[in-house]
Amino acid sequence: MNFNYKKYHSIILLADADYKFSYVNIGGYGKDCDSNILQHTEFWTLLCTKKFNIPNPTPLPPEGIKVPYLFVADDAFPMQENIMRSYGGHKLTTKQKIFNYRLCKARRYVECAFGILSNKSWIFHTPLNLSKETAIQVVKASVVLHNIVREMEGFRSDDLLTCPLQPLKQNKTETLKHSGRSIRTCLANFFTSAEGSLPWQLAKI
Repeated sequence: MNFNYKKYHSIILLADADYKFSYVNIGGYGKDCDSNILQHTEFWTLLCTKKFNIPNPTPLPPEGIKVPYLFVADDAFPMQENIMRSYGGHKLTTKQKIFNYRLCKARRYVECAFGILSNKSWIFHTPLNLSKETAIQVVKASVVLHNIVREMEGFRSDDLLTCPLQPLKQNKTETLKHSGRSIRTCLANFFTSAEGSLPWQLAKI
């Protein structure tokens, strides 16, 4: 997620399923695209050099194809082995639309995490009229406090009110090749299979 905290600066945030931030990069120029900002972070360096300590790929039923763990991103970020984004364009198949819906559901965690943070920290309701150095420290402190509060309070249903709304054939023992597109196709197939589909997903596309 990219959020402008001042006219010329932005931050990159990663959030987990508990609405806690697991990584933050602060101080990128807001005029740069999200992809360029990401590629100048320590996170990107660790990811590309295989030093991020990501768990080994896990098999999906029923074929047992091994799929890597993924960071869910929006369309501004590059797709690769461990970064997944939605299908683009307007003429999408039903399978592609279902995949985009399922990815959007997962991506909303970071949107909700920042919604919870900004709801508790009024300073994020307006641009920060601070120097770059002070603004960076304020954002860092807010993220740390947010995680501490989440740890202490646990799940609260009212927090979610702040959330903004928005075929491969392989052997059972084979690991999916390191291609973002092939991984996306595999997941799209899984999300429309008997094992991976949701009862209501067709009604949501």
